[in-house]
Amino acid sequence: MIPSGAHSMLPSLSPEEQRHSDAVTQLIAAELAAAGGWLSFERFMELALYAPGLGYYSAGAAKIGPGGDFTTAPELSALFGRCVARQCAQVLSATGGEILELGAGTGSLAAALLTELAALGVLPARYAILEVSADLAARQRARLAQLPAALRGRMVWLQRLPERALHGVILANEIADALPFRRVHWDDKSLKEIGVARGESGERRDGRDGAITFCARAAPADAALTRAWEEILAGLPVPLPPDYTSEVCLRVAPWIGSLADALASGVLLLCDYGLPRAQYYHPQRVSGTLRCHFRQRAHEDPHINVGVQDITAWVDFTRIAEAAAGAGLAVSGFATQAAFLLALGIEELVAAGSDELARARLAGEAQRLLLPGEMGESFKALALSRGFDAPLTGFALQDLRHSL
Repeated sequence: MIPSGAHSMLPSLSPEEQRHSDAVTQLIAAELAAAGGWLSFERFMELALYAPGLGYYSAGAAKIGPGGDFTTAPELSALFGRCVARQCAQVLSATGGEILELGAGTGSLAAALLTELAALGVLPARYAILEVSADLAARQRARLAQLPAALRGRMVWLQRLPERALHGVILANEIADALPFRRVHWDDKSLKEIGVARGESGERRDGRDGAITFCARAAPADAALTRAWEEILAGLPVPLPPDYTSEVCLRVAPWIGSLADALASGVLLLCDYGLPRAQYYHPQRVSGTLRCHFRQRAHEDPHINVGVQDITAWVDFTRIAEAAAGAGLAVSGFATQAAFLLALGIEELVAAGSDELARARLAGEAQRLLLPGEMGESFKALALSRGFDAPLTGFALQDLRHSL
């Protein structure tokens, strides 16, 4: 996702947003009280984003695109989906079967994929979308209803992973960054977990006094978090400095394990912003990678705008690769988004624009997808496979697997 702006420049909440945030805040405050006044950040984030009917991703709001909080690659340009379609076509030609997309946003990726796959003559038997947000699922249905009937008929929406493992492709575009994670503070030889507690009641941003507020509070790290941190430290090329804050996502392994169980043969393709572990936990990255997104602005305070802003962290791709190995999946490719899209012919797609104006527009879109200062370097593509041994076209120009 692509944010802009600073915390001090955040717009005020609308009355509707404030009412919604108050409801989520009350829910979290009640759980805090029941838990003795402290929650892990992982649980706080889970409630803020996914509480049924209330969390950011569970309730209705314009989240994605120019009118929302962030913009994803499929929203920037259909070029992204058309390139991913070419990778899917290679896999489907060998495995047959279907495509399962996790969290399909507005449906832009699905629309571009199916249209391009139809042009390539390699359509999946079924295109399934697993969506936790009823609001987004409704928007996806409206968007994809515009497709030709032959493509619409392949669409199906799921509320959980299929019970029978599929053959084909599982797509996870900007999903891993939204997995609830735990926060840590490292002070040379002492590890603390940063959780959430009630703050002092104060003036709300709308000027009303007595609001419930939240703040960060440290507690001793438990055995699971301590063990994970020790494993991280053991694999780093240089020691981390004291007063170091970062994130550890312990939900990666069970998440990848569940996706591995859902894949009989084919490829699990993840696209997200993140780094290999040695770069993620770099000595200079002393404040971690936690970011919040609200109306196209980024800031670092997850304790405000609760339930109406996104909360994310960069992806530790090494942790995903480790989880894949434990789940019986092979790492078949790892590259920057720029290298991935170039290998799949994005330049050819730009050049094939219908006229000079169209080519200029496509070139501008491609720049945002490819340039290092945009999405080209910070976003990565990672392919995990089972029963598919052919070299993947999208990773023909770059192989960064050695960095994992």
